Amino acid sequence: MRFDYDIIVVGGGHAGCEAATAAARLGAQTLLVSMDMTKYASMSCNPAVGGVAKGQIVREIDALGGQMGIITDLSTIQFRMLNRSKGAAMWSPRAQCDKAHFSALWRQTLENTANLKLWQDSVCQLIIDNQEGRRVVSGVVTRMGVTFRAKAVILTAGTFLGGLMHIGRNSAEGGRAGDSASHGLTEQLVELGFEAGRMKTGTPVRIDCRSLDLTKFERQDGDEEPQKFSFLKKIQPVENQRPCYLVYTSKEVHDTLRTGFNDSPLFQGLIKGIGPRYCPSIEDKLRTFADKEFHQLFLEPEGADTNEYYLNGFSSSLPWQVQCAALEQIEGFENVDIYRPGYAIEYDYFPPTQLTHTLETKLVESLYFAGQINGTTGYEEAAAQGLMAGINAVRKLRGEGSVVLSRNEAYIGVLIDDLVTKGVDEPYRMFTSRAEYRILLRQDNADVRLTPLGREIGLVDNERWENFEQKKSLAESLKNFVYAYGVAPSEISDYLNSVNSAQLSQKKKLSEVVIRNNVSLFELIDHISALKKFIAANNIDREVIEQVEIEVKYSGYIEREKATAEKLQRLEEIKIPAGFDFQRITSITIEARQKLCRIQPTTIGQASRIPGVSPADINVLLIYFGR
Repeated sequence: MRFDYDIIVVGGGHAGCEAATAAARLGAQTLLVSMDMTKYASMSCNPAVGGVAKGQIVREIDALGGQMGIITDLSTIQFRMLNRSKGAAMWSPRAQCDKAHFSALWRQTLENTANLKLWQDSVCQLIIDNQEGRRVVSGVVTRMGVTFRAKAVILTAGTFLGGLMHIGRNSAEGGRAGDSASHGLTEQLVELGFEAGRMKTGTPVRIDCRSLDLTKFERQDGDEEPQKFSFLKKIQPVENQRPCYLVYTSKEVHDTLRTGFNDSPLFQGLIKGIGPRYCPSIEDKLRTFADKEFHQLFLEPEGADTNEYYLNGFSSSLPWQVQCAALEQIEGFENVDIYRPGYAIEYDYFPPTQLTHTLETKLVESLYFAGQINGTTGYEEAAAQGLMAGINAVRKLRGEGSVVLSRNEAYIGVLIDDLVTKGVDEPYRMFTSRAEYRILLRQDNADVRLTPLGREIGLVDNERWENFEQKKSLAESLKNFVYAYGVAPSEISDYLNSVNSAQLSQKKKLSEVVIRNNVSLFELIDHISALKKFIAANNIDREVIEQVEIEVKYSGYIEREKATAEKLQRLEEIKIPAGFDFQRITSITIEARQKLCRIQPTTIGQASRIPGVSPADINVLLIYFGR
């Protein structure tokens, strides 16, 4: 039995699992401590991965060599590419998963990862040493009284620190239904000088689908040609998809829900934590959108072989009696049986401005925070943080440079920069609108952007690298063909008519045809024999064709965005000395000085993104630092 490790990861959720596997695969002797080994990466809320901007994050995790994309693909029961009707920058993959299989696959992955050990327990104390005036973490103590030593600790406690669940006026301690809360760490960290706060999230009722009349709902099937998250060729898209259903509330449902407002912990001040604006409870929706007579709900299966369904959009902490009565008034729910009512949960978090971009804390060296402890919401955001914390913890131990993704490299870069630079005033959720360079950060090109970095770090193995190089070569050859091949007017006359596009008056490069509205490279394959032969001869798959089409069709926008990113990147290259006292610069505003001192940005670029620091303040900093 070993009690001395390189890295200890506390918490077996999505952040902890990614952090532990990344650290171990990079060669660090790693210990993952989790309260329940049957619930690794548990889908405590929605049994789905991806969605708007979140799907891009999962593809980035996969491109870097993380595990979430692979495990999602292996447990998918429905796949949809969201926002197909919009531009390519908005396309976002989303997969409905078998939640039990998802967690089981994670356990299988963890148990078969070299250098990784597992321990079931709760951590109640960090061991902090004082080394020449610096506070450095050196291990943990568990609830069972076991001491484990390590050179770095990654804390991924999810909703378990001080977790408190609410249903009506009833409350109980717990990190989620059926699991106890964790105590001790928040109190210790506050004593060390950390700022802590409370946040709130919620989850909906779980339903026995056999008690519903599914014919009354609007069926929502997956894509006819489903795709996947992982770039690995050996991973195949889902075949037998399960349907989801659209359901609607009504005025009668709303009236019944309002009868519980006097007992709502949210409205009666029993819940102190800040809730998510973008995923509100049903009672919050009724208060915020009082004029709406109905709300859309999504009835989603929790697995391939279960009768349990999740009612997305019906998150609630109202008394269980009110939830049941309201559900029975939804058409098709008249005889509803539920497995568990919805509930709200409050938990401790630590404002992420107390972290560096590596996710290491500023107050205690070699201590990293990742996931909901940083004020984020969502499995995808948590997994991304865990991956980056695991990478950076190992690199620090080895004396190697940190890995910090920029805002024009990845949504993960946007996520972490937003957290440590701007902080959070509500549970943070990623949206495409948060990224300045959406056309560069597409889901289709995550491997082009990040797999070379993953290879350099050491997480991309030979199989993935060979897949990447082959795909890159095929894409380049197809792109060259598209820019070089001349299309005769007669070749595509009928096709252009069918898509209401003007006829060619003379031969044109294929690329000039592809950039037209309504024109699809996929559809052109059936009309241009040379293109069809080229694709068949080189065995070019759908993923490559789609990537080339996007790059050709949006080439002007892509080049313009690259130029803008390169221009702004210069501000990231102007470094600010560590620990610089901004109070010395009296020519910037008091607000700017205070916020700069609190955040301690490392570059002028980061300083420019701090709320309250104006362009005029940035100009002063540029002059001060000699630019």
